[in-house]
Amino acid sequence: QVQLVESGGGLVQAGGSLRLSCAASGRTFSSSAMGWFRQAAGKEREFVAAISSGGGSVYYADSVKGRFTISRDNAKNTVFLQMNSLKSEDTAVYYCAADPRNRYYYTGASGYAYWGQGTQVTVSS
Repeated sequence: QVQLVESGGGLVQAGGSLRLSCAASGRTFSSSAMGWFRQAAGKEREFVAAISSGGGSVYYADSVKGRFTISRDNAKNTVFLQMNSLKSEDTAVYYCAADPRNRYYYTGASGYAYWGQGTQVTVSS
């Protein structure tokens, strides 16, 4: 069983910043691709960013490229999402996900086997 716990969400004004963290259990973290997804009310879950197991490759949705940065600390079993220049359309529940098959290049939620419970990010305009 893999458990993922997100933290760092909250309320922020447009143009502000937040850093989300995702703490993972288990010893397979370092071999897993990690992704961030988000789901706004009434909408489907969408891809935000992903990082390969070793951190050497990253992938971003066009909507966040240049504003968000994904990173990981394998020694601490933690993945981060630094969010800058936040916009109201970034408002959503943000989920951390893990893919033990390291398919970081897949952007579909179905490619990830393990999910956290999510953390709410609300950006006020």
